[in-house]
Amino acid sequence: MTGTLTVEQVGEHAERILDEVEKAVVGKRNALETVLLALLGEGHVLLEDYPGLAKTLIARSFAQVCEMQFSRIQFTPDLMPSDVTGSAIYDQRRGDFEFRPGPIFTNLLLGDEINRAPPKTQAALLEAMQERQVTSEGETRTLERPFLVIATQNPIEYEGTYPLPEAQLDRFLVRLGVGYPDRDQEWRMLERRLERGDDEITLQPVVDRATLVAMQRAVEQVYVSEPIGFYIVDLIAATRANGQVDVGASPRGSLAVMKLARCRAALFGRDFVTPEDVKSVAVPALSHRLMLRPELWVRRVRPEEVVLETLETVPTPAAEERART
Repeated sequence: MTGTLTVEQVGEHAERILDEVEKAVVGKRNALETVLLALLGEGHVLLEDYPGLAKTLIARSFAQVCEMQFSRIQFTPDLMPSDVTGSAIYDQRRGDFEFRPGPIFTNLLLGDEINRAPPKTQAALLEAMQERQVTSEGETRTLERPFLVIATQNPIEYEGTYPLPEAQLDRFLVRLGVGYPDRDQEWRMLERRLERGDDEITLQPVVDRATLVAMQRAVEQVYVSEPIGFYIVDLIAATRANGQVDVGASPRGSLAVMKLARCRAALFGRDFVTPEDVKSVAVPALSHRLMLRPELWVRRVRPEEVVLETLETVPTPAAEERART
């Protein structure tokens, strides 16, 4: 299905996508919704959690369900930028250099343990993530839409790693953790494995790439009222004024919150944003954009807590029905 979609159709497709992905990733609907919001918002995802919590499975499942080309890069200390972007290889038959595209030329790129690669290799992702293009050997090549990077990192292993600089963290639309399943969810996961009789999970395509791009475009139909817009601005300003924060969220943070709030409205088939949409996306959109004062790390204060505190202090505008003029 291609062409122009309505917001209601976006919500219907999104529901089917999530239902299919949830066949593989049990009991993590909220995390899956956040990943889908980033996909609809043409943004990138940083999954930060312990090993074995389905981070790779989430990326592969969305690729299957949305019929996207999928590539995976295992980031290691010896990984070179050309291993990501590709390089020119001399072709003896033609007597000339031929560009061999790297794994970044795909629709969904999984960057596994991104913080294990040196900064030069991490930087190779920056242009692709921001500009949707790759410049190599003096030539710029555009990446095909849709293009999404899902990067993972382990929050407990720091030896032999290179922390992501703020400039690269800011390129991710959302950061989130998956978390451990509860008792019932973990049993359901085991039960499904017994029923399948196989480790591999094959999911059915729900939408194709053209439909996914149409869903991304349809989000532009979602209306943001002036009170909601000022609410977003006030939230961002409050992070900058917070005494626990060295550096607050930038205007890119404002755009991220608005983009994700519009995507969440579309996810539920609404063509207008509510305060609840903004509150639901604030933590994954903003927590990785804040730099806390150094002494707070000793007290184990987390950026997520600062964002939640900000949501409690900034007045919420009254809910209103969409009213275009």
